[in-house]
Amino acid sequence: MSATVPTTRTRVGKYELGKTLGEGTFAKVKYAKNLQTGDCVAIKIIDRDRILRHKMVEQIKREISTMKLIKHPNVLKLFEVMASKTKIYIVLEYVDGGELFDKIAKYGRLKEDEARRYFQQLINAVDYCHSRGVYHRDLKPENLLLDSYGVLKVSDFGLSAFSKQVREDGLLHTACGTPNYVAPEVLTDKGYDGTASDIWSCGVILFVLMAGYLPFDEPNLMGLYRKIQKADFSFPSWFSSSSKKLIRRILDPNPLNRMTIPEILGNDWFKKGYQPPQFDQEQDVSLDDVDAVFNDSEEHLVTERKEKPVSMNAFELISRSQGFNLENLFEKQMGLVKRETRFTSKCPANEIMSKIEETAKPLGFNVHKKNYKMKLQGDKTGRKGQLSVATEVFEVAPSLHMVELRKTGGDTLEFHKFYKNFSSGLKDVVWTTEQNAE
Repeated sequence: MSATVPTTRTRVGKYELGKTLGEGTFAKVKYAKNLQTGDCVAIKIIDRDRILRHKMVEQIKREISTMKLIKHPNVLKLFEVMASKTKIYIVLEYVDGGELFDKIAKYGRLKEDEARRYFQQLINAVDYCHSRGVYHRDLKPENLLLDSYGVLKVSDFGLSAFSKQVREDGLLHTACGTPNYVAPEVLTDKGYDGTASDIWSCGVILFVLMAGYLPFDEPNLMGLYRKIQKADFSFPSWFSSSSKKLIRRILDPNPLNRMTIPEILGNDWFKKGYQPPQFDQEQDVSLDDVDAVFNDSEEHLVTERKEKPVSMNAFELISRSQGFNLENLFEKQMGLVKRETRFTSKCPANEIMSKIEETAKPLGFNVHKKNYKMKLQGDKTGRKGQLSVATEVFEVAPSLHMVELRKTGGDTLEFHKFYKNFSSGLKDVVWTTEQNAE
């Protein structure tokens, strides 16, 4: 295998940027290394022009301020904020245990004790946020990360709201969040209490952890909304009676009757094996860097040096493939596919791109191509509307390509379903060894 000469990586201030960890409408998250300390971080990169164009400056500023103010062992830490002329860089704690949902996708439902432990950490984090006047509003397993010790970290405050956004009636008025996890009152236009709606989402998460599937799941959005508004769901046989009682009280469609966090904290099922959070020593938090980023002063700007590699060298290839083994590059067991997967092909790059497009369109995906990258965006009308997948073709050698598929938006469960159908349509371009093809 011939390896290309490595090119210079992107560097921003004292950080060297690595691979993309996730993508959203307005931001991209990249792995990075602090060259002064050697620490690993995640950097959220936001396009300045786009947020100005969409009048989102206040929302982004609020997100950054929120995360700087929240200092809790179960909430992702924000270290610092930087800006260049075109981008805003938010330096975050890097956690390498993946999404909590990956555990369910790989191993199936969790045992009751393990589910309870994660639920306790989630409630601790949400309770703390609420005490600081912050509501998350998009709690779901994809926003719950795990560190290498299995400690839960709540991430993505992009949809969070400060209490000062609450109107005179004391209610929030922006319908947002992911439909399956959203409280019934959020789906109406009457306004809602951010505290009660977050608690509902926590109840759905607990059900998913213990059941391995969603309590409310309909292919049709209106059908899904009807089920949520009536709290129309049933428990699997393995749920204990005390856990069923707790979940039933949390998933009460009437927010005024719904269980509160103090009631959850006092519940016997919840209290079993409970460990209160251990806080680091409290330090003063300054929002000066947040203000500096959003003013027009050039004094604090960082520069970005960027050279883009045109092909993947052997070292990068090996680093992307755990236990480098061609048989594992295209998983036979679909349950092992996480938020990203990859396969190798001996076909020309153009042919691979065409085949991906040809396979994705009948599955209800819009295709956007740029060089050897492609974005697959799900049809907006159904639940697939939330799913988006990024694909990229890398040249490993003149006659060998690697194709990477990565979920960049939407539900991980949807990505698994999509991948199962998608992979069967790509069999013509996937390179398999004779042993692999048996």
